[in-house]
Amino acid sequence: MKIGICDTTFARYDMASAAINEIKQHVGNLKIIRRTVPGVKDLPVACKKLIDEEGCDMVMAMGMPGPEKMDKTCAHEASTGLIQAQLMTNTHILEVFVHEDEGVDEKELKFLADNRAREHAQNLVKMLFKPDKLKREAGMGMREGHPDKGPL
Repeated sequence: MKIGICDTTFARYDMASAAINEIKQHVGNLKIIRRTVPGVKDLPVACKKLIDEEGCDMVMAMGMPGPEKMDKTCAHEASTGLIQAQLMTNTHILEVFVHEDEGVDEKELKFLADNRAREHAQNLVKMLFKPDKLKREAGMGMREGHPDKGPL
């Protein structure tokens, strides 16, 4: 089985390394292929290439859009592209974006980026190897990076 991890140089934290570390803690015998691109708008084609050309079974797309209105627009466009790539390849691409204005300071932003990358990596493991566990978590108000909200 092959997993693709794609990240950006624009990000201020190495979320890909955190995700790879987390995956390796839970599953052995996986081939992980990492690609790095400049920014979030480059992620869709890089992820699609990981699927089409490298044969990845699932991909994680990691980015850290900035706080400006233009950054949010770019993040939306990148999200749309990632959805299109999923539909074109019939393969899941887990979008792991952390917006720079999500943290109140750099310490919180770093914690959030690491935690979100790791929790999405755990989701990837569940999707591939433990789908029943994921099913039991449905409706539980789980949040990646932030504290869970819990069920209603």
